[in-house]
Amino acid sequence: MKTTRVTPVMFMLMLLTACVTINVYFPAAAAESAADILIRDVYGIDKDKDKENTTESPVQKEESSALQTLSKDVALFIINALITDAHAMQPDINVSTPGINKLKGLMKARHQSLVPYYNSGGIGMENNGLISIKDAKTIPLKERNNVKKLVADENRDRNLLYLEIAKANGHPEWEKDIRGIFARRWVGNAPAGWWYKSSAGEWQQK
Repeated sequence: MKTTRVTPVMFMLMLLTACVTINVYFPAAAAESAADILIRDVYGIDKDKDKENTTESPVQKEESSALQTLSKDVALFIINALITDAHAMQPDINVSTPGINKLKGLMKARHQSLVPYYNSGGIGMENNGLISIKDAKTIPLKERNNVKKLVADENRDRNLLYLEIAKANGHPEWEKDIRGIFARRWVGNAPAGWWYKSSAGEWQQK
């Protein structure tokens, strides 16, 4: 039986194809753009205002000795063709179903009540896409129960939102990835001075 020898060039192309498959499986860049649109609406940020720069950098790998044996033009043609096809296959993330719009409306209305406590440092953003009370001492005693309820209601709706977005796009298993994207973008779109937890779980001020 004749066996096919996997050359270094073939191996590199297999790696590139595997990378493209992962990107198509969960379109992180599309999810980030969709998250920004929804979050900025909840925050009440002017949609025409310049957005914070979010880079969608292509995956860069060091050229192997095998690729160096190919001509530069041929190597670039192969890589660009793969990346172009991957972007063409990536779906948009739907964040405009009736269920999502209802949750967004609730969060948008609630946000105005939460802003003073974000500003004072009484509440902050967790690294799991939720919020929590950071410093109860900054919240007047008579307001604390109400703030606790606001935080609980917000977290309930956020948990439902992440799952609803995943389901609306036909991939319930994306819930964890969507939650991670939103966790970063809640912070990324927040104004300076608000508190958030780093990936290490430490409170930091933006």
